[in-house]
Amino acid sequence: MSLFFFQDANLSIHTDSPNLTPCFQNTILAWIPSIYLWTALPFYLLYLKRSKRGYIVLSVLSRFKTLFGVLLWCVSWADLFYSFHELLQSRTPPPVYFVTPLVVGITVLLATLLIQYERLRGVQSSGVLIIFWFLSVFCAMGPFWSKIMTTTAQRFRSATFYIYFVLLIIELILSCFKEKPPFFSPAGTDPNPSPELTSGFLSRLTFWWFTSFAILGYKKPLEDKDLWSLNEDDISKNIVQKLSREWDKEKAECKHQPAPKKSKSNHALNHVGDGPEEAEVLIRDKRHNRKPSFLKALMRTFGPYFLIGSFFKLIQDLLSFVNPQLLRLVSNKDAPAWWGFLIAALMFVCAVLQTLILHQHFQYCFVTGMRLRTGITGVIYRKSLVITNSAKRSSTVGEIVNLMSVDAQRFMDLVAFLNMLWSAPLQTCLALYFLWRALGPSVLAGVAVMVLLIPFNSAVAIKTRAYQVEQMRYKDSRIKLMNEILGGIKVLKLYAWEPSFSEKVLEIRKNELRVLKKSAYLNSLSNFAWISSPFLVALTTFAVYVLVDEKNTLDAEKAFVSLSLFNILKFPLTMLPQVISNIAQTSVSLKRIQQFLSHDELDPNCVERKVIAPGKEIGVVLRSAAINLLVPSGALVAVVGHVGCGKSSLVSALLGEMEKLEGEVAVKGSVAYVPQQAWIQNATLKDNILFGQAPNEQKYQNTLEACALKTDLEVLPGGDHTEIGEKGINLSGGQRQRVSLARAVFSSSDIYLLDDPLSAVDSHVAKHIFDQVIGPDGVLKGKTRILVTHGIGFLPQVDHIVVLTDGKISEMGSYQELLKQNKAFAEFLRNYALDENIEEDELTTAASCPCPSTATMCPFSPNGSVVLTRQLSVISSEGGECPNKMSTKRRVGEKKPAEPPLPKRNPNEKLIQAETAEVGTVKLTVFWQYMKAVSPVLSLIICFLYCCQNAAAIGANVWLSDWTNEPVINGTQHNTSMRIGVYAALGLLQGFIVFVSSFTLAMGGINAARKLHMALLENKFHTPQSFYDTTPTGRIINRFSKDIFVIDEVIPPTILMFLGTFFNSLSTIIVIIASTPLFTVVIIPLAVLYFFVQRFYVATSRQLKRLESVSRSPIYSHFSETISGTSIIRAYQREESFIAISDQKVDENQKSYYPSIMSNRWLGIRVEFVGNCIVLFAALFAVIGKSSLNAGLVGLSVSYALQVTLALNWMVRTTSDLETNIVAVERIKEYSETETEVSYWKSSMFTNLCGGILACILTWSFFRVLRDSSCPESIGIVGRTGAGKSSMTLCLFRILEAVKGEIRIDGVRISEIGLHDLRSRLTIIPQDPVLFSGTLRMNLDPFNKYSDEEVWKALELSHLKRFVSSQPSMLEFECSEGGENLSVGQRQLVCLARALLRKTRVLILDEATAAIDLETDDLIQMTIRTQFEDCTVLTIAHRLNTIMDYTRILVLDNGTIAEFDTPTNLIASKGIFYGMAKDAGLA
Repeated sequence: MSLFFFQDANLSIHTDSPNLTPCFQNTILAWIPSIYLWTALPFYLLYLKRSKRGYIVLSVLSRFKTLFGVLLWCVSWADLFYSFHELLQSRTPPPVYFVTPLVVGITVLLATLLIQYERLRGVQSSGVLIIFWFLSVFCAMGPFWSKIMTTTAQRFRSATFYIYFVLLIIELILSCFKEKPPFFSPAGTDPNPSPELTSGFLSRLTFWWFTSFAILGYKKPLEDKDLWSLNEDDISKNIVQKLSREWDKEKAECKHQPAPKKSKSNHALNHVGDGPEEAEVLIRDKRHNRKPSFLKALMRTFGPYFLIGSFFKLIQDLLSFVNPQLLRLVSNKDAPAWWGFLIAALMFVCAVLQTLILHQHFQYCFVTGMRLRTGITGVIYRKSLVITNSAKRSSTVGEIVNLMSVDAQRFMDLVAFLNMLWSAPLQTCLALYFLWRALGPSVLAGVAVMVLLIPFNSAVAIKTRAYQVEQMRYKDSRIKLMNEILGGIKVLKLYAWEPSFSEKVLEIRKNELRVLKKSAYLNSLSNFAWISSPFLVALTTFAVYVLVDEKNTLDAEKAFVSLSLFNILKFPLTMLPQVISNIAQTSVSLKRIQQFLSHDELDPNCVERKVIAPGKEIGVVLRSAAINLLVPSGALVAVVGHVGCGKSSLVSALLGEMEKLEGEVAVKGSVAYVPQQAWIQNATLKDNILFGQAPNEQKYQNTLEACALKTDLEVLPGGDHTEIGEKGINLSGGQRQRVSLARAVFSSSDIYLLDDPLSAVDSHVAKHIFDQVIGPDGVLKGKTRILVTHGIGFLPQVDHIVVLTDGKISEMGSYQELLKQNKAFAEFLRNYALDENIEEDELTTAASCPCPSTATMCPFSPNGSVVLTRQLSVISSEGGECPNKMSTKRRVGEKKPAEPPLPKRNPNEKLIQAETAEVGTVKLTVFWQYMKAVSPVLSLIICFLYCCQNAAAIGANVWLSDWTNEPVINGTQHNTSMRIGVYAALGLLQGFIVFVSSFTLAMGGINAARKLHMALLENKFHTPQSFYDTTPTGRIINRFSKDIFVIDEVIPPTILMFLGTFFNSLSTIIVIIASTPLFTVVIIPLAVLYFFVQRFYVATSRQLKRLESVSRSPIYSHFSETISGTSIIRAYQREESFIAISDQKVDENQKSYYPSIMSNRWLGIRVEFVGNCIVLFAALFAVIGKSSLNAGLVGLSVSYALQVTLALNWMVRTTSDLETNIVAVERIKEYSETETEVSYWKSSMFTNLCGGILACILTWSFFRVLRDSSCPESIGIVGRTGAGKSSMTLCLFRILEAVKGEIRIDGVRISEIGLHDLRSRLTIIPQDPVLFSGTLRMNLDPFNKYSDEEVWKALELSHLKRFVSSQPSMLEFECSEGGENLSVGQRQLVCLARALLRKTRVLILDEATAAIDLETDDLIQMTIRTQFEDCTVLTIAHRLNTIMDYTRILVLDNGTIAEFDTPTNLIASKGIFYGMAKDAGLA
């Protein structure tokens, strides 16, 4: 019965017209679709229940589908009723005729109901039903065939079957069409929705919906506006929310673990051996202290989606073993002809199915990877906004950006192949099982080889990982150094320090490449192992098989089925070590990210913000009762003290930026904060002031007026729409400070913390700002203001003065009270007040009584005190100090006649041009550039080696095919040992060539990387300053990090892959054509199809890659900007909007990344289809030419064809990868060829400067200077902010080149001197002190030119000796990034020490003492007068009293010289200078 039930071999196989038994047709074939639908139903209903897409209106399509479904049901049950009818006629039909129609009828009815349910749930195209109808048609083909072949007496059943078959085909066709989009679907609001959402099932399966995009990309270079919006599930905000939720849950779980009481374990620590229980407690403590695992959070967030992909992978793995089994049957000469064709067709169908399923798997994996990167980036960004300053110090900006770029990328790369962890062992086991069936126990020899290779591969992987960590370390330090160099490039140029820093970078780079070279050796070894492993396994297996027993003969079936199984083995064996080493690398990244995410966060509750007992507003208790400060509401409090006494730290404490150890801090209401060094965003001036507030024109204009910005707007090219460069690069120091102040004024907060905002502006502007904004009659009157200041001129007008010394309050009270107390401060005032000529009539005696408005301060216990540890000088990383009290209330605008306004530039003209993406094909010149860097000879050698390698491989397989055809005599084959010997030699030769070629390629790659980096670095050190003013640092850093990384580590392996797959595909085609010449007919159309798909793909994918890399820079630029401004963002409570901006930038980036994933899938399916056709035709021609071909050749050609799919796919992929990655060379080329400063090393004509400067009509925009400075004298330069004072000094250094006219020093034109010579013989103490991370000694003397004594002498003269000698490491004191661990004043003194060390004949001071208290300033002026008395000194000054004794004064106004004479003459002539001196109380 069973034979009848399933199959009758004589009826179906051993015949020229095959057929199926009626029972098999009516049971198994009829039931398959029903079994499928009922199995899938519960899962599908669950899915439908959860998907909310709105419903679809009943359409014509839907009505027809339902109608035909009902007809099918009727037809099925017509059969059932006919069977009952036969019963009544007393003809008893078999039970099958009752069961099958019943089952089929109910199933069809279910399918019809499903059509309607899906419509209500908004499903536009149903995969489940398409598969059901397809299966039904497929299973009905057998009965259809046999009904046509045989005549039957059962006319009724035949008729119903034909109707049933036709209806099935109609249903299948109808179900392929998709419905209209559902009502109320969210897709309606999207301007450019992705067609994926509304595409049908088949379209999704084959990625057909992407075709329109590929065509668009082929027709024209893609732009941002062509990109589709992201799907809801891929949007940053949603992903990061999910991930943060899981991470918080994970952290909470770790906290809530039952840990024993703390007191006991402390007790145990104090009294050792108090008994066993304490020791137990300690042990238990350790065990419970589990760190939160970020990996778990990632798995919970992204795991479920990823698992769907894993399920597809499982099916694909099983399918991949079907074809080798079918291969055994192709060369069977006894089988009937149709059998061969059926096998060929089955091979094709199986290959197509494999393709479709594999790409679904990849789709899930890559999308998971993309979401992972989004999630990690978002979480890191959010963390960086709340991290404490000490934690921020432990990882530099460069490192955190690396977490975002490199480490997040690692996760993304890993996820694509993560399934290999279980898939590789599964494939290996299956392959071994089938091999065992073919070759018996000899397979074990092959297995032994594999097992031996595993430890070798893992050893290589472990070593690679070690090198990876080392290389990351070098890379981090190189990026960190580059970041600082680019930040302080102006200073490097002014001091002519480029060579020293260039050496430092190249030193790190040398180490980095040394490590790369070591990993190259390892990689060549592992390549050798991978390429040789399938071969060695085959060799040992065949050798053992043949030698164990003479009767074991190697025929074509055994050899080529085994070979195709070995080829399947190749992929898992290759991938597994790679995945393992990837996991090793990713685990390093995971650790780094987890460590960053586990940093301490600022305690949001360390500053009380709730209303406190009325009457007082801010209370600060600092360091054991050292500070006990209550500020009444609406009061103006000045905080004064020496450099580094903790003024800025006090402000930080009020902002909650410091760790609170004890005591309390409370603030009532909202806070506005003006830091000492202004933080300016890369946005328009207006956006910087509004800072996210709703625009209010009236208030905005008033703010501009009060902050004296109106005049600046006239000068700026686009008015308030002028784009400000990164870090406010195109504003002067004073303008930056005023923009920062305007931001605070516009915010209308309750409390203003002003950290020395007046230091960076001139005295008369400072007076204007104090009167109009800060002072008793300013815009902010009635608000609580805490003003840190060095300008004693303003002190009489404040309500309250707090004097700090060494972090303690030494005196406190109103101006009058402090004078009466007659302590140190009064003494200090008397000394300086005389200079300042305070006019008594102006003094507003400040009432010291608290204002009677409601206030907020904390009730605190007398002994409750706060100890604040100074965490970071974010606190004092700001710049500038105060000018003097002004005696007249003159308006700033009065002091000069109105000038005609400047012609405005187009306001839309941007300072920072958007980064451009190259378009069109990558020019061949770029490849040539890279080849030149590698060296052309080497490139040719590499190609030649690859040809040899493939020749060896083909040779080995042809030899094998020849061996299998050797006749079997008396059950044995002869010459076996010779056969094995030649086979082994050819194979090992191939392995050896692989080793040599991959090593040569790696060496060439490293060589190229060295040259390209060198050229880029060289160029960047000698690029004019103007380039840095208009190019965001992020963009340049991107070249040094991402693009150099690509050239170091991505391009060489990509080239390796490309050459490998190219020659592999070539050899496959050659082998197939050689064995079945008929194949040439097919190859041409297939090649054309392949070429077209490839061109469409490469054009689209390359442009997407470019868009992706251009949209990546803004993420990092914005991130570095955010990190440097966190304290301001927090003070103004703008975290949410900054997070939104970051998310939007990440989404912009993913918008170009998502289509590039899809383009790979689209390509894969089309290219593999070409590959599958090759399999089909190779098999067909083998069947057709069966009689003339020998079995060995058939086996050879089909087993090669089975490999080709993978090779073709990888070839397009690597071509494209190569094209997209070579863009890095293009980008680095672009920045290595920007224009450089002229004549850097030109030999100079003057060796010893005397210092006479003659500036003749020098035009820098609009300079008119015609004066002579004969040697040596001191010249003071004064003028309003933005008058061009700093620009004038920049002309001396040729940072700005003169447009016309000339500058001579000692009669030599500076335009004829080499820049290095010129700059190394001038010294400047710049406005913004810049320090580099490294030792203090390196900061003073990067070239190690001076002895320690000289360095100490310079420190002594610059009044830093006390501070430096108090540090444990003295001169080796480590300065953190940007000198953050020194106060601004101390940094300024370090710059002075630099100048004293260089001791050149021309010294330029650019507001160098702005950030220093008056006392130190006096000492410094003394130092300058004594140490530089025989030099020409040019001083730009805001404090006029420092230059009143200079030889001459130069007054600049709007870029032209207004006055130039001795101070006494200028005061006598009552011009501009007289007005300024009068303001300062000096005239």
